[in-house]
Amino acid sequence: MIKVRCYTDNDKEIWNSFNSNAKNHLFMFDRNYMDYHRDRFTDNSLMFYKDEKPVALLPACKSNGKLISHGGLTYGGFIVDNNMKQHTMNDCVDSLIDYAGKQGFAGIIYKRIPHIFCEQSSEEDKYALFSHGAVIKSVDASTYLNLSAPLKMSKGRRAQISRAKREGVEIRVLTERNDYDNFIILENQVLETRHGTTAVHTSEELMMLHNNFPDNIHLFGALYDCKLIAGAVIYEYDQVIHFQYMAADEKARVIGALDLVVYEVINRYKDYKKWIDFGISTEHDRIFLNNGLIAQKEGFGGRTGVYEVFELKIQ
Repeated sequence: MIKVRCYTDNDKEIWNSFNSNAKNHLFMFDRNYMDYHRDRFTDNSLMFYKDEKPVALLPACKSNGKLISHGGLTYGGFIVDNNMKQHTMNDCVDSLIDYAGKQGFAGIIYKRIPHIFCEQSSEEDKYALFSHGAVIKSVDASTYLNLSAPLKMSKGRRAQISRAKREGVEIRVLTERNDYDNFIILENQVLETRHGTTAVHTSEELMMLHNNFPDNIHLFGALYDCKLIAGAVIYEYDQVIHFQYMAADEKARVIGALDLVVYEVINRYKDYKKWIDFGISTEHDRIFLNNGLIAQKEGFGGRTGVYEVFELKIQ
């Protein structure tokens, strides 16, 4: 009943049209976003058809003998519309397993799309995966803030916000290339010092993605004496604001500049978005919880939500 075929560039219009009308639509599933890093991943995205009509998409790549949904994306589960029913999803997973087996994959790594991104309930995949023997491979702890019923901010966060205002910190939405250059320099300084790593995106890539998706990708900067001392790159989805990057130098940490950035983002979107997603606080392949980091996010009134990754072995 369900036919599977690999995505090709000739399918771009069909893919993007289906994604834009999906109940779990994400702009980063648009091929104009996904394909920016196609040189880093061997794309193996799949399209699922029933009666010659697409019923689901699966952003995916192949790596180390496994099919991964998707190595270059935070999430990567089935993209489906409101017509998806449980029996159809069961058939999609049947066809996925059959495809993976015929292609010689040892297993499937499946990143679920968190529920806050879904316009309608969209957990058909979770049941189908379970019923086919998939197991949870990992769980990342993120922090979600419910904008329609926010919890009270902690005294510490409120104090830092007040201090940043007293110090004259100015929050701006920055759009120029040099702004992205300065932010990534700051972000990499933080990441290298604290974690021995660098940002996934270069400033050139972030600028390009911002230009391609100007309504979805924004840089909020905290300026002190005309210098960028803290900032955040946010991804704007239909009902979620996701903090993709946050960075602050030593001065910003002392005077609460990043706290003020977060406060301004919350105020800007609180009346027409449902959720803030602060991103994960787990490290070292998800086995270590950064208690200080998650406490900071909880201080804004957020509480834990999880990113689930399933693994399905192919016999």
